[in-house]
Amino acid sequence: MATLPPAPPRITDPWSIPVVGSDDHLPPVRPAALTPEALRQRFAAPPTWTPETTGDGPRFQLEREPSHASVLVPLVMRDDGLRVLLTRRTDHLRDHAGQISFPGGRAEDDDADAVATALRETEEEVGLARAHVDVIGTLPHYNTVTSYIVTPVVALVRPDFTLALDSFEVAEAFEVPLSFLMTPAHHRRHRMEFGGQTRQFLSMPWTGTAADGRPRDYFIWGATAAMLRNFYRFLAA
Repeated sequence: MATLPPAPPRITDPWSIPVVGSDDHLPPVRPAALTPEALRQRFAAPPTWTPETTGDGPRFQLEREPSHASVLVPLVMRDDGLRVLLTRRTDHLRDHAGQISFPGGRAEDDDADAVATALRETEEEVGLARAHVDVIGTLPHYNTVTSYIVTPVVALVRPDFTLALDSFEVAEAFEVPLSFLMTPAHHRRHRMEFGGQTRQFLSMPWTGTAADGRPRDYFIWGATAAMLRNFYRFLAA
């Protein structure tokens, strides 16, 4: 029987892991490529490209069979450009507690496909009605250390919506300019060594405005940052 790789070390305080570099040598995605019409065209006729990463690494719980899940990558069409709608998870959840995530979750048996899962989960988590969402494509699967096979579903979102957050799962929702996230100079590389193993990840720290009007630092990292990096590679190809 083949020997399974050891589980990677858990990261509970990612902001404290040393930064070993950033990617300011890579060009940002051109503003002309970040318009709704340009994105529609890119997904309609995708280039030849390769995702930078397909997963976090070995799973934490090898006895737990991987489950399919979907997340929505909601691109809100604001007057000043597209903005990515993200959530901050509540602190008591079993998986990804307190982390910055796309809205989404585990597939259910009656979901028709990955898109249906993303739309249903988004409506349940943040109250974003499907009538406001125009799905334009998907990105490659991403495998998490918590045993999920995640399909990112990219959509344009009309801005005339009102959110209703599921307070059990979502602490808050906020928006980040897509242009900021598609600029590799804002992508930081972290690396840690523990027990002879190496864990690496990207972060994209963002200072925004919380619901109370005060500045808040949002540490976008892990699977969310990795899927955004794959989105960058798709648009930059």
